[in-house]
Amino acid sequence: MPPPARSPGYLLTTLANALGRVAAARELQWMKQALQVGLPEHVPKMSIDTMVARRARGEPLQYILGTQPFGLLNLLTRRPVLIPRPETEHWTIRLSQTIAPSRDTPVSLLDICTGSGCIPLLLCHLWPRGSVHAIGVDISADAVQLSRENASICGIPTASGSDACHQNVFTPVLGDIFDSATWSSRLLLPPFDVITSNPPYISQEEYEGLSPSVKDYEDPRALLGDPPDSVDQRGLSFYHRIAQLTAEMKLLKPGGFIAFEVGEKQAHDVRRIVQDEAGIQDTEIWQDPWGKERVVVGRS
Repeated sequence: MPPPARSPGYLLTTLANALGRVAAARELQWMKQALQVGLPEHVPKMSIDTMVARRARGEPLQYILGTQPFGLLNLLTRRPVLIPRPETEHWTIRLSQTIAPSRDTPVSLLDICTGSGCIPLLLCHLWPRGSVHAIGVDISADAVQLSRENASICGIPTASGSDACHQNVFTPVLGDIFDSATWSSRLLLPPFDVITSNPPYISQEEYEGLSPSVKDYEDPRALLGDPPDSVDQRGLSFYHRIAQLTAEMKLLKPGGFIAFEVGEKQAHDVRRIVQDEAGIQDTEIWQDPWGKERVVVGRS
């Protein structure tokens, strides 16, 4: 016989001790709503008591509920794949308004370190049908699988069909961008019209200070910006690599557009990397809704 359900007051108090009363009341309501609507198929059935206990231990709510809103999409989330953030949503929407592809003038897009696929999938959703073929590459098999599932629930095909000109396509690719073998894939043939990336950018020092709700649940490979043997230990290794690839492999078409999310106080360093190493001089920095310099954008 299952144990009796905890009282609403007990559940709220348990959450409040971990989150504060205002956040606890809000999240408890979201949990109840999720149970009423029904959790995604990949989320095990559980009681409200179990949800509260997991959240009180520090597990991100998005992993418990199994979804995260991102623009007009409701994406699947699953440990250990990075949870889409609101600042990423903000600049992705802005990018969709900055570039205007059409069925007559479609674009190819490469999203490096795609994770859940949130960036290319939202762009596929926002741009006109038949205007973009997006490719997302990630080192994590978990991320590639989840991005494929997200494409499916968003109604975005992952392979071009006979009616490709009438639909946007997202193709996830498993690969390590530091491994030259990755770039021999026929799916990653340059050049691209648009390159986007929200790469790992946290330094080892910053990583040690992250909250347990991040460090204990999300993949370190999606967070740490430097391999252990990297010369630069400021979280910038991925930007150096992307810039190197852009220059050596001519990843970007003339007139093409790049957009790279950056960490706090990294924007000007990344801008110099883009200019000096990728050879893209026409650059600017976008702020997020909280006034932080969040994205380096450029046009070749």
